[in-house]
Amino acid sequence: MSKTCIIIGASHAGGQAAVSLRQNGWTGNIVLIGEEPYLPYHRPPLSKDFLSGEKTLDELLIRPAATYEAANVDCLTGHKVRQIDRDDKLVFLDDGSTLQYDKLILATGARPRFLPIKGMDLPDVFYLRNVDDVLKIKSAAGTAKKAVIIGGGYIGLEAAASLAKQGIKATVLETEDRILQRVTAPVMSKFYKRIHREEGVEIKENCTATQIKDGLKVITTKGQFAADMVIIGIGVIPNSELAQDCGLETGNGIIVNEFCQTNDPNIYAVGDVTWHHNPLYGTYLRLESVPNATEQAKTAALNICEKPKPYNALPWFWSDQFDLKLQIAGLSASYDDIVLRGSPDEGRSFAAFYFKGDRLLAVDAVNRPGEFMVAKRLIPQTMGMGKTIDKKALADETVALKTFLE
Repeated sequence: MSKTCIIIGASHAGGQAAVSLRQNGWTGNIVLIGEEPYLPYHRPPLSKDFLSGEKTLDELLIRPAATYEAANVDCLTGHKVRQIDRDDKLVFLDDGSTLQYDKLILATGARPRFLPIKGMDLPDVFYLRNVDDVLKIKSAAGTAKKAVIIGGGYIGLEAAASLAKQGIKATVLETEDRILQRVTAPVMSKFYKRIHREEGVEIKENCTATQIKDGLKVITTKGQFAADMVIIGIGVIPNSELAQDCGLETGNGIIVNEFCQTNDPNIYAVGDVTWHHNPLYGTYLRLESVPNATEQAKTAALNICEKPKPYNALPWFWSDQFDLKLQIAGLSASYDDIVLRGSPDEGRSFAAFYFKGDRLLAVDAVNRPGEFMVAKRLIPQTMGMGKTIDKKALADETVALKTFLE
């Protein structure tokens, strides 16, 4: 009898898992279930090119429908899984139907963290996580002149940049001392604050929203801000409830081993929803990252197809704002020293290298693809192989980047 692998979540991770299963020899049925009425699509452009109108919905699709048809993947879009029965290996859908699985992959992703203040549910107050969210935002942006964005992380700043490019006056409210405080160093915060202000975006730090009044007046600890639309971007929460309800181990997400396997050997989890160990940094973490979603999906598929290969990828990310492409390799949280290559105080191109002692932890490279690519190779070498880097030479732009790879 043919076996069935069910994938819950038509996301980057879910779509990749379906394709990778077939590529690695899974001959049974593959069922991909997604709550949205769309095939898996690229999410990073939602707050960038899609919001600004530079990309259409069709251009967001990761793969065309023909790819899934050719791989004989049954795509059930517009359906929500309500329950998992591990004993009988069943999933229960919102239409009352049930499906039997032999292997199950959870790619349920994350959802926006809601802001618990009065007025958060008023019309023209939006969150930004999926296509339908952005379609509503784009509709409002068609007549808006002023927008308030609550949250000065990457999503908030990307949204502000996209709206500013459309001629909308954007104001970003950040409750912390500086924008991007939770993810990067003060030098990067200062740089992005300068760029946004040069582009006409107003940045208000140490500014906490306490209420949104009718007529869209955002009341804060630093006065009130009038708007035609409000976007809230204050982080996400992993969608681990299905896993938790059926008895899988969870923490800040679904706990998986190095093969993306849960405590149930027949159930795997991949992408934004996983709480996994990173051997390079020696810590458990949850990554909201397309590369992580893709690589974990490949890892799970390989293991299901009995070709086990542990997940051991270097985390990396990117952010596009105005004409800036920020590429991030590694995790900088425990740094104690920063080496700059180029100047963040002028122009729009530099790189910040984060060290802990002699170990290179991470790089933030703004319009510096060369530094990004070199860092991706150097970080594993300094973290795991003891390679040392001359920091003074690294800061000297007359020293060729290839020198550090020799």
